[in-house]
Amino acid sequence: MALKVRRVNEASRFRTTHATLAALSVLSALMIAPGAHAAMNFCAAPAMQTSERTHADPGVKALVKAVQSHVDDQPKPRATLHTEGTLPHEGIHDESVEAAGDLGLMRDAALAWRATGNERYLRLVDRFLFAWTTTYQPSFNPIDETNFESLILAYDLTASALPVKTRNAANAFIAKMVTGYITDIDKQPRPLTGTYRNNWQSHRVKLVAMGAFTIDDRKMINEAQRLFVEHIGDNIAPDGSTVDFSERDALHYVTYDLQPLVTAALAARRHNRNWLPERAATGATLADALNWLTPYAIGTRTHEEFVRSTVPFDAKRREAGLPGSSGQWDPKNAAELFHLAARLDGRYAPVALRLAPTPPAWLAVCLPLPAR
Repeated sequence: MALKVRRVNEASRFRTTHATLAALSVLSALMIAPGAHAAMNFCAAPAMQTSERTHADPGVKALVKAVQSHVDDQPKPRATLHTEGTLPHEGIHDESVEAAGDLGLMRDAALAWRATGNERYLRLVDRFLFAWTTTYQPSFNPIDETNFESLILAYDLTASALPVKTRNAANAFIAKMVTGYITDIDKQPRPLTGTYRNNWQSHRVKLVAMGAFTIDDRKMINEAQRLFVEHIGDNIAPDGSTVDFSERDALHYVTYDLQPLVTAALAARRHNRNWLPERAATGATLADALNWLTPYAIGTRTHEEFVRSTVPFDAKRREAGLPGSSGQWDPKNAAELFHLAARLDGRYAPVALRLAPTPPAWLAVCLPLPAR
């Protein structure tokens, strides 16, 4: 009799436990379902770690210290940003640069939260992300909007912990931006020309890829890969030189062209897609372009910038005396590019370390180790 009672009690406990787990599962689904969530996980930043080793890391300490001084800041969102083709103090250039600082702060605060678990950093991301995604109206000018990669990363890092209203707003904003860029590109006649084959297109492709992977939209992801491969063929010659170099006669623009493409490839890599050797119909690859730039980066070749540029704005900047608008190209300007590339392929790590012994603070926290 006692054995029978014990079996009944055990069966009852099992049913109760099973029912409780099922209820929790349903509750969890109900809690998550209303809000979109990021799926890219671009960064390999430590999640909620508070060990002495993490806090002792110089990159983490530098980034957290920088964010700490802004932890009570309020966002300064604008409906429009515009810096493309303008010099400082022209139009809304200065106001745009100042406001866009929010985007980098958002990303750094997200990384600081992932590294330390301090809720004050998460609240900053929530505050800034909601303000910007409910205020800014995409213009689909990729030069004005390239820094929105930081907003996408901030969402990617924190989505699972954000309030539903912020997740929904951010997801809708990113989807709108990605869809708008894809639509804009596909309206253009083929073969693509002008800003649809130079560095502008690199920035479009980056925003499309990062946004698509972050909101985990299969159709958008496939569109991103299609546009990436198309742009490699349009922009990079089989020898690795770029359209931007032939038009601008400046390694500054080669770097500006390749960095967003490397960032897009990193987004793909986190989803087990290797875009670095992805070959266009012309035979060109992103790796070819990085290899073409490497001799300039390590100093075995040099280049005088903008001497034969065909773009009037380059002469305007030179006349205004802006740094880098004339003279010999400084290889250190490619440091972040090669530190990013090293996260795709460890063969670029020696070049990156030669240009800068440590990566930018955000990258040191986001992807601390080069690829093998």
